[in-house]
Amino acid sequence: MSQTQFQAAPGQLAGWGSRFGAAVLDGLIIFVPLIVIAIVIAILAAASGTAAVVVGILLGLAWIVGAFGYAPFLMAREGEHNGQTYGKQVVDIRAIRDNGQPWDFGSAALREIVLKGLAVGIASSIIPLIPFLLNYLWPLWDDSDRALHDMVVKSHVTRA
Repeated sequence: MSQTQFQAAPGQLAGWGSRFGAAVLDGLIIFVPLIVIAIVIAILAAASGTAAVVVGILLGLAWIVGAFGYAPFLMAREGEHNGQTYGKQVVDIRAIRDNGQPWDFGSAALREIVLKGLAVGIASSIIPLIPFLLNYLWPLWDDSDRALHDMVVKSHVTRA
């Protein structure tokens, strides 16, 4: 792999199915705790409204930090799991940067939070659902199996 051009070996690129599977697993890892938090808050609200508000605010803030930090923090790990969330790790794929550099927190945050989260989210609020679907379905017809966010940050998802 050169510093300026990514060259994929045959069979090296991750297919859409494995990308989808990793996204589902990561979604479960992020949203199951949210459901648990909602249940805890509902139980506390039945017992004491004030406790529910305080616990709800604290748990909500903790969940937001965790949800936004989950992918960038994991992708920035050093060593063999660089470029992998737990979902990607389970399905044996990883995101790699075309310039060959490992992911750091900033570059992973740009990919995961700014592009996949905020940019797609804002665009989807203007034109409901279409930007979200285009971003995540794009690898189905792209020759490099890349989503739109991969193109912007110059990355590919490969088998690990």
